[in-house]
Amino acid sequence: MDLQNLKKDIPASVVVFFVALPLCLGVALASGAPLFSGLIAGIVGGIVVGAVSGSRLGVSGPAAGLTVIVLSAIETLGSFEIFLLAVVLGGLMQILLGLLRAGIFGYFFPSSVINGMLTGIGLIILLKQIPYAFGLAEGASISDGVLPLLSAVHPGVLAIFALSLGLLIAWETPLVKRSRWLAMVPGPVVAVLSAVLLSMVFANSTGLGLEESHLVSVPVASSFNEFVGLFTLPDFSQLGSPLVWTVAVTIAVVASLETLLSVEAIDKMDPLKRTTPTNRELVAQGVGNSFSGLIGGLPVTQVIVRSSVNLQTGARSKASTICHGLLLLVCVATLPSWLNMIPLGVLAAVLILTGYKLAKPALFRKMWDSGMEQFLPFVITVLGVLFTDLLTGVGVGMVAAIFALLRRNYLNSHFLHKKQDTEEGDRIRINMQLAEEVTFLNKGAIRKELSEIPDNAHVILDKRNCVYINHDVAEAIADFIDTASSRGIDVDVIERQNVVPIWDARRLKEVA
Repeated sequence: MDLQNLKKDIPASVVVFFVALPLCLGVALASGAPLFSGLIAGIVGGIVVGAVSGSRLGVSGPAAGLTVIVLSAIETLGSFEIFLLAVVLGGLMQILLGLLRAGIFGYFFPSSVINGMLTGIGLIILLKQIPYAFGLAEGASISDGVLPLLSAVHPGVLAIFALSLGLLIAWETPLVKRSRWLAMVPGPVVAVLSAVLLSMVFANSTGLGLEESHLVSVPVASSFNEFVGLFTLPDFSQLGSPLVWTVAVTIAVVASLETLLSVEAIDKMDPLKRTTPTNRELVAQGVGNSFSGLIGGLPVTQVIVRSSVNLQTGARSKASTICHGLLLLVCVATLPSWLNMIPLGVLAAVLILTGYKLAKPALFRKMWDSGMEQFLPFVITVLGVLFTDLLTGVGVGMVAAIFALLRRNYLNSHFLHKKQDTEEGDRIRINMQLAEEVTFLNKGAIRKELSEIPDNAHVILDKRNCVYINHDVAEAIADFIDTASSRGIDVDVIERQNVVPIWDARRLKEVA
């Protein structure tokens, strides 16, 4: 913990706490798990994972990307206690992955499949929150008919949902972001406070008053011993169940992938350009998941939303992450009755907006513009996640991506060639020649080669033989060029005309 940065880390941790609180409750709600389990996961993600992790800005906690897995796993396994056992085992698997140096695992998933997975998750989250947004009774369905369904809508819940969603959208507009005072308060905090106040106004109204089923319900302990008794232990008697191990593998794979994606995104955003050790991050996430499962919490991953808020509010070290976890612990231990005043409608608004961000229509257009090689695996993954399950959806998406790759490789072979030429004074001149075909499978090797280039070198990237460069690889090259000057590296790029696709060619410096 870097004490000299506490002046920036502590204020950032307060903002992250206010953002994390409704998300922890909302993710638990969407997962069909006890709301208290979401808070436990948030605490573990902040304190335990934050202490073990090497990430300076990453924040871990219950993730929207795992809600589908958790929901179906609890139903399949039959009890929450058995599911907790799968969480513990999944965490141990993540520790093993970290020790086996599987931190490069995320590089071998094409972005089309990753985007399809996140989009499918976003659509499922959005659809699952509709009953909570409208205050529908449990078991209500469109099959009952439109009129009976409309008559079941609770006007008070609908009003709170509409107000919350409006505030969340307004807080992301340029007008609010440009305001010095309004921008200091996170949108979810404004939405939650407004929803609580409106529910209090509706309390004395016959038609608008909320019932207990429309509010957050976390257990309230009257003593320390009773508080300790709220934590749930896994059912270790099911250790031999094949279903438990299947769920554990799913949690380990998906949680690791989501963490690695978040690590890559946050490291790119870090103004100090620090690099997170991915193998250590997998170990940290494994320790967190094992501990969370042991005490009754949901699985955790590093999450982009809370991590980006942490970065944007000025955090400089992982002290912010740890402090936000401590704040969650204090809140759960001392103020549970306050949490029970939060309407589920506002959590539905937070999650529906989160689901929309994961499945924006603009993303479909972007994937279409990238060509069928990107669009087909993307759409197949989305449909697979929606109509089967997450792991199956990702599997069929990978099959589609590999088929596209094999078709491309059938037309052209690919290779990577690196050559070190004569020295230029005391500088090293490196000539890296790219092949005819560079696919996403080359991403890990190219990133490794670029990371090993010594400081103050002169690098020539020769792309004259290229007829195709996958945009994942092109992005990795562009990121290297962007940061090369900070290491004293000069980069010249010899371009070939009509390379498909051209990835942000304005960022590349051509040789005259």
